[in-house]
Amino acid sequence: MYWGYRTQVCTPKKECVVAIVDVSDELVKPGEIGIFKDVAKDLNLKDGDKTEIMHMDRPASISYIKRKLDGETLKPDEVQLIVKEIMEGKLSEIETSAWISAAYIRGFSDEEIIALTHATVNSGDKLELGKKGICDKHCVGGVVGNRTTMLIVPMIACTDLYIPKTSSRSITSPSGTADTFEVLTDVEIEIEEMRKIVLKAHGAIVWGGGMNLAPVDDRLIKIRHPLSLDPEGMLLASILGKKKCVGAENVIIDIPVGRGAKIPYMEKAQQLGDHFIKIGKSIGMNIEVLITDGAEPVGNGVGPALECRDVLQVLEGKGPNDLRHKSIFMTGKLLELAGKCNVGKGYDVASDLIRNGKANKKFREIVGLQGGNPNVKISDLPIGQYTYDVKTEREGQIYHIDNKMISKIARIAGAPRDDGAGVYVHRIRGDRVVKGDLLFTIYAESETKLSFAIKALEDLEPIEFRKMLLGSMS
Repeated sequence: MYWGYRTQVCTPKKECVVAIVDVSDELVKPGEIGIFKDVAKDLNLKDGDKTEIMHMDRPASISYIKRKLDGETLKPDEVQLIVKEIMEGKLSEIETSAWISAAYIRGFSDEEIIALTHATVNSGDKLELGKKGICDKHCVGGVVGNRTTMLIVPMIACTDLYIPKTSSRSITSPSGTADTFEVLTDVEIEIEEMRKIVLKAHGAIVWGGGMNLAPVDDRLIKIRHPLSLDPEGMLLASILGKKKCVGAENVIIDIPVGRGAKIPYMEKAQQLGDHFIKIGKSIGMNIEVLITDGAEPVGNGVGPALECRDVLQVLEGKGPNDLRHKSIFMTGKLLELAGKCNVGKGYDVASDLIRNGKANKKFREIVGLQGGNPNVKISDLPIGQYTYDVKTEREGQIYHIDNKMISKIARIAGAPRDDGAGVYVHRIRGDRVVKGDLLFTIYAESETKLSFAIKALEDLEPIEFRKMLLGSMS
């Protein structure tokens, strides 16, 4: 058997894919080829169909990847060629993995990050609004709940600014912004439809993976995730490239810091924030970085419908204080960054948009334009019918609520696949409790999944306590 041949396989209609093939006289007969099901599906082939196979030379970018593995700095055109050949299917997943590994081990220079950002933008379509003052925001993640996007977008859209927000689905969390917003409306919107919605309502929240915006990033993430590799240079290019694709000029970057968050230490957060600002400036983007508390969940709900409930409550002037405050704070900073109010006045301006109901009205307008019910009520949300209350067995003060453990329980209960599944946290860090006080409630859409989540509690301790001194309670 021989292997490693790089070929182009084409149908009579000239639909082609690049494939690495094995040559064998044991598995197939002379004059036949065997094709894996995924390739056959891409080419719409069935048994007996004729194909054309052409030998291909080794891609030039392989030598660049090897040089990067050796620690050399690549030129912008070399970085761009690697991206181009990934998009053309000329590099196998193993070769692309080597590129990611090189970025992880050797790091990227600023010049390489800028080149990768531009190549990411040019790998797909762009949202052309023909407007100035386009805003955006991004959170580096690691905090459950934290549905600030669904509040920031309508607040910004109440002004003459524009905020075309592309959001992600969950990979390892109980819900991504796209999963949560999808409880209310369609998030798989074509780019032209998104353009019309944003021009009318000044904002939209859609699933970025449903459009051809920065598609090379989706291919890289597909390989990065199983390897648990998140090279800083690729992270920066990924985030800023997607913002550039929608024409964003003013961007807020949220970096949560704390125990259990992706960024555990302030020093690392500050270094990453400075890098965001520097690269953003190099590509014509005005960026402000907000380092926020990421040591515990933001909001009470964890899971698509439960998070929606928090958002709707905040828009009605109620809801979790931490989610409301953080969303207003970030919106205010974005308004200041875009020059819509004086520095220091943004919080009050944003707060008024919640208080006077304008943000709620705008939110419902966006929901309606994307195909949902603009008159949806909190009672309409599909909360899981099977529940389990977790109560404290001791007296003390809540010291820590673990993001990762709450996330794990919510996922075991069925989130995000089941809209109504998840966890509702009734307490916050610093609360004093006595035996029997309610800590959190698990929601599931089936008895089986609820039983799995309850069973997981035997090995998990998502809430830590600090014993109170005698006389400390009034």
